[in-house]
Amino acid sequence: MVDGFAMQQYSVYIRHCASGENAEMHVNRVKSIIPEKGNVIVLQVTDRQFSNMIQYFGKLSVGTHSDGFQLEIF
Repeated sequence: MVDGFAMQQYSVYIRHCASGENAEMHVNRVKSIIPEKGNVIVLQVTDRQFSNMIQYFGKLSVGTHSDGFQLEIF
C-alpha cells in the first residue's frame, strides 16, 4: 500500500478518505504525479454506494463490506 492506496484489481486502486477535503487533497496529489502520457480516472463514490457493491468470485457472490464502512475510490 502506497499513500493509503490499495490495489482492488489490476490497475484499479482504492483509498478511503474520511472527508471531502481529504479526498480533494489526494486527488490533487495524484494529479501532480501523472506522467506526461499517463491516463488516470478518478471516481468518487459515497459510503452507501460502495457498500452496495457486489463482487463475484466464480459462482459465489460476496458482499464487499458491512454497513458503515467508508471508502472512496481513486
